Amino acid sequence: MPTQSLDLQGHRGARGLMPENTLPGFSKALAIGVNTLELDCVITRDDVVVVCHDRQLNPDLARRNLEWVVAPGPVIRSLSYEELCEYEVGRIKPDTAYAERFPAQAPLDRVKIPRLSEVFALVKSLGADDVRFSIETKLHPLRPEQSPAPQAFAEMLLKEIDAAGMIDRTSVQSFDWRTLAVMQQLAPQIPTVYLSVQQSGEDTIGTASKTGSPWTNRIRYAEHGSVPRMVQAAAGKIWSPHQADVNAENVAEAHALGLGVVVWTVNDAAGIENMIDLGVDGIISDYPNRLRKVAESKGLPLPRVYGAA
Repeated sequence: MPTQSLDLQGHRGARGLMPENTLPGFSKALAIGVNTLELDCVITRDDVVVVCHDRQLNPDLARRNLEWVVAPGPVIRSLSYEELCEYEVGRIKPDTAYAERFPAQAPLDRVKIPRLSEVFALVKSLGADDVRFSIETKLHPLRPEQSPAPQAFAEMLLKEIDAAGMIDRTSVQSFDWRTLAVMQQLAPQIPTVYLSVQQSGEDTIGTASKTGSPWTNRIRYAEHGSVPRMVQAAAGKIWSPHQADVNAENVAEAHALGLGVVVWTVNDAAGIENMIDLGVDGIISDYPNRLRKVAESKGLPLPRVYGAA
């Protein structure tokens, strides 16, 4: 019998197959069978928590009256929920890098950015009582005008989670570690997931900086020497690194510190297999169908299926 269990997470639902962060996308992930729906939240001008990856409407995804949004798109925090509903996000703009990256994503019309409450309601309607949620707070420490302050953001998000009765089934994740610190104070029973990337073009950790990174809430790599130790110092429960930053040594270190490791975003079968072999606790993928297939081939327990794929 296999001793390893794996948290199969559908990234933004099932981004490789259906429009990201939409009710059809989450339905697809549930029909394939995942343990966890990974999703992102931003907040409108009238304080409605909605599910969207970008703080500004993405010109590659958003249309209004069938016309593509012109870059830069409006900041969602500047729009009321009613104004936001004027936009569709069910298709990728043709001839873009995004379209080239996800050629198999199904194009849909009349798809809106959902409220977080609608995602909870969808899962309840399917009786998917064992499915969890990993919710990312989308803030930028250098763009404070684009979102509520960390305290207010965490309070509004927690209110929605609590109203749906989902506190016991939710984790909160972020690259901006300030909201995680607040969430730990407000609801210590909710696991916090510390996202990180340490690549040459993007490094939220400040790996080479003596003064630290604006993303890590004053916890400095120079002081701790590794991201797992930074997460432990922040009292986090789970470290969620970019797949290129993962190796056997830091997975073992994280586990020795009592941390889970959930890696993002792994889409090819070989990469998924490698991460399983490294002993990670969860994998986030745009293609939960591929993730499930590899997990099955490794003899790992599989989550239930809800609905027809």
